Amino acid sequence: MTKKASKHKTEQKKTDVAEKSVKQSEDLAEKIRELESALNESREQAEKLREEVMRKVADFENFRRQKEREAQVASSKALEKTIKELLPVVDDINRIVEHAPEVLEKTEEARPYVDGVKLLQKNFFKWLSDKGVSRIEALGKKMDVNFHEAITQVDNPDAEPETIIEEFQAGYVLGDKVLRHSKVVVAK
Repeated sequence: MTKKASKHKTEQKKTDVAEKSVKQSEDLAEKIRELESALNESREQAEKLREEVMRKVADFENFRRQKEREAQVASSKALEKTIKELLPVVDDINRIVEHAPEVLEKTEEARPYVDGVKLLQKNFFKWLSDKGVSRIEALGKKMDVNFHEAITQVDNPDAEPETIIEEFQAGYVLGDKVLRHSKVVVAK
């Protein structure tokens, strides 16, 4: 082989290597563009999934709060219903205690029973108080239709008009809600 041919062969090899290198660079550049495109698509999909997960978390949190509120309302209504059903029993216990002095005048043997009823009354009022129930104050107060129900009006020169002079049946509130209005007699 001649020097010229050898040189030409060497130059051809260099050209082939350069072309191959350029081709590889182009292929690598294309591969990089494909990978960057795939990466961007993956990022977009990951962001969409993250947003969807965040929406689901928010939806679940709203659902949980709603169920807690519903449970609280149901519990409150159940307590309210139970207390309303027990108010006649409270009235009966109060009547027994009010009439206890008459019973004790007739027979001292009734004292343990009267004391038992007074203890029952005390425990019952403590339980009601623990549940947030309180008795509506009526005697001597001005008539308030939000808390009192007038069953009659009578002339009473010793009291100002619209003043409650007698309580026929006690009223009760649970927090701010009236469970039962006080039934009262009002001065004209």
